Amino acid sequence: MQDVINNLPKLAKDKHKENKIFFTKLKKKAPKQLDYLMQELHEEEFQRTDCLECANCCKTTGPLFTAKDVQRIAKHFKMKQQPFIDTYLKLDEENDYVLQSVPCTFLGADNYCSIYDVRPKACREFPHTDRTKFQQISSLTLKNVAICPAAFNIVEAMKQKIKI
Repeated sequence: MQDVINNLPKLAKDKHKENKIFFTKLKKKAPKQLDYLMQELHEEEFQRTDCLECANCCKTTGPLFTAKDVQRIAKHFKMKQQPFIDTYLKLDEENDYVLQSVPCTFLGADNYCSIYDVRPKACREFPHTDRTKFQQISSLTLKNVAICPAAFNIVEAMKQKIKI
């Protein structure tokens, strides 16, 4: 798995132009059944992919923390929200709460998340490949294929199934 992760940025870069053209066409003329197809491709890929073998998303990027995320996770730690924010988060350029550093503070050496049951919405939904109106998040998907082997595979399968 580590070889796949190490090669992923180059693979994604090599496919970037092709993917960008594909997503531009997809935005203009998305198939009627796109959401169903994406759900199917997502489920098929995650039957083969074990995130615990990878955890590259947790090692290389940090999620956005919504107000509800902060409230829920602070409560989990039996902390007030501001001390939780001060301890773990910072504001980014867009005034969103993000982790102070990566890899994620809550990621264990075994790739398990210590706050899995209360993890941020962005973590629960990553890599966003089963999201409705998938064609609206093409720029995010182009970034995610360089981080997540499953997202890369899903996009490759998608290009095979959808001929535009």
